[in-house]
Amino acid sequence: MRSWLYRGLACSLLLGACPAQSDTISVDEVQQALEESALSSQAETLLSDGVEITTNFTIGEALERAAQELQGFVAAQLPCASITRDAAKLSVTYGAKAGNCSFHGHSFAGEHTVTVMRNAANEVAVHHEWNAFNDGHVSISGSADVMWSRTSKSRHVQHEITWTMLSGRYVGQSGTGRGDRTQTALDSGLAVGMQVNGTRSWDGRHGHFDLDIDGVEMRWSDPVPQAGTYELTTPRAGTLSLNFARISANSIKVTAKSGPHEFAFTVMADGQVQR
Repeated sequence: MRSWLYRGLACSLLLGACPAQSDTISVDEVQQALEESALSSQAETLLSDGVEITTNFTIGEALERAAQELQGFVAAQLPCASITRDAAKLSVTYGAKAGNCSFHGHSFAGEHTVTVMRNAANEVAVHHEWNAFNDGHVSISGSADVMWSRTSKSRHVQHEITWTMLSGRYVGQSGTGRGDRTQTALDSGLAVGMQVNGTRSWDGRHGHFDLDIDGVEMRWSDPVPQAGTYELTTPRAGTLSLNFARISANSIKVTAKSGPHEFAFTVMADGQVQR
């Protein structure tokens, strides 16, 4: 989810009829939780784009051949990248050359290594490592292991990264996060979006946070998920849940719950948040 949405929800909570202290979580904790979630989500969005740019190769081919295909695809999409290959391992430095360096609206810089570990007919495994990989707004370093299953038509992603904000209100803030998620294409196809189930956790300025992801459907064109639930546990054992439900082609209802308190918002396609 995008940072401006979290800030918008936090402001709406604070400006609404929310009591100074609920039975389970305070207003300050709500704001902190949403802000921390925004930072974590920005880092994970960048990680996901780093994974997406390196998914184009033929399943079942030899490892080195798969790496060659990846090398050609990345070079075509991002001519700014300097790419070297050692057998099934690619080493990429974004921004080392002139030319386009943007993918999914992010302008890449930093280092990325990709190793094709397995490329069987029914299972593919790729290991990623990033060093100061950034889009000008957030920088990440760390690793991820991605496995595709043709049998279940799913992608399993496990990651552990650190991030630092490079711009905006939270410049200089950092955190460490990890996740274990299973992703499947929406009925309309992966080009439209995906469904995600699993967990994420991170340690930031305000402590440790755990996030359960249940049936969350995300379209690339939407500012927030169109279905499913996020359940966020905060450092002081308070919980905050966010439920998403599409209202129309251009609007999604987001319901925030904490203990006995519930707040509903409508998020428009352009990112505006309405009470």
